[in-house]
Amino acid sequence: MKRHPALLSLSLAFLPSLLFAAAPKTHTVALGAARRVSYTQPDATPEAQIDQTSAIKVRPLILDGRQKDWTTGNTHEITDRTFAIRRALRVNDALPSDASPRWIWQPGPWITVDRVTGHITALHLPDFDPLVSDAVWFRDYAAYCGTATTAKGASLYVIVAQLGARRPVVQKLLGKWPQPNRATPVCQPAKWDRLPLRVAIQPTGGESTTYDVVGTSSIVEEGDNDDGN
Repeated sequence: MKRHPALLSLSLAFLPSLLFAAAPKTHTVALGAARRVSYTQPDATPEAQIDQTSAIKVRPLILDGRQKDWTTGNTHEITDRTFAIRRALRVNDALPSDASPRWIWQPGPWITVDRVTGHITALHLPDFDPLVSDAVWFRDYAAYCGTATTAKGASLYVIVAQLGARRPVVQKLLGKWPQPNRATPVCQPAKWDRLPLRVAIQPTGGESTTYDVVGTSSIVEEGDNDDGN
């Protein structure tokens, strides 16, 4: 079969562009310089000394040279390409009678960032309460005290969540919520053990309890099954 010279030239002309289009885009993910901002707990009252305004450090999350969000706290490296970090929110605290917005900073929920794809995912950790929960990570697990409201009222729980799992790996009732004269923080930071896999959580002023952790799922990242990765 004889090939037409014009068609052959046209195919060769498009070949470099096709090869270029097939190359994956490289993303640059970075955290900017930290700065201190004022922070007041949402349940603050003028009478309580613990409700005095304090400060938190916030850093911009920068993707491909553009700021995508504000963050607070340290990162947790889940895999060699994905990390978790907590968002920092600017909330309008103005009353309807106020003439202008009143912006305040609040620690927000957790997100994961994929350095390869540049994808940012909001995490919906079960029973996570920004006012109460202080998540401590190990691998793809997060351990913290959380709150939940049911028909019987609100309660305080020990929670161990695993990314990709539909339900908490551990969910243990601690008591009713809110508690009178509650301590701050409500729970001490969780302490992890690798072998055997377990975590100890202690309510402030209470006893520490250790929980065995049995995972239910594995991490799946975008592009894991692609031939190009």
